[in-house]
Amino acid sequence: MQTNPSTNRSFGVLVLFLVVCLIVSGIGGSVTAGSEDTWYQTLAKPAFAPPDWIFAPVWTVLYLAIAVAGWRIWLQLGWRDGRGPLALWGMQLLLNLYWPLIFFGLQAVAAAFVWILILLGAIFACIKVFAGIDRAAALLFVPYAIWVAYASVLNGAIWYLN
Repeated sequence: MQTNPSTNRSFGVLVLFLVVCLIVSGIGGSVTAGSEDTWYQTLAKPAFAPPDWIFAPVWTVLYLAIAVAGWRIWLQLGWRDGRGPLALWGMQLLLNLYWPLIFFGLQAVAAAFVWILILLGAIFACIKVFAGIDRAAALLFVPYAIWVAYASVLNGAIWYLN
């Protein structure tokens, strides 16, 4: 049985998007784990703060959605024509990568609050740009935007309380 080379290539690119998101997730998770049981526990948190165990499964689903959204944009435009939207996708992922480094690694809650608002703006920009290319890719970013909006409020509340 022969396989379609374009299908193989498409699957390979999906794996690439997944690996990139897995790396970002792994870096963020390792920084978070280092202070989650120590410094983070000493912070005053608002009543709406979720239990710590919820973050890993939520982020796992979100990173999968982020990867699939990027892949769907690539499917529509390819690397050359998709340079702008894919650069925006990469920018939001870099912003995402640095938030736990700022919040947990540097323990700079105020700076992390500013950073997460910038991240949220980048996510909304992705939704807007992606909507004109692939509606499903844009919709895949909606739960991500909701979660990061919630995380922004949580970050701001932690800053205020501490």
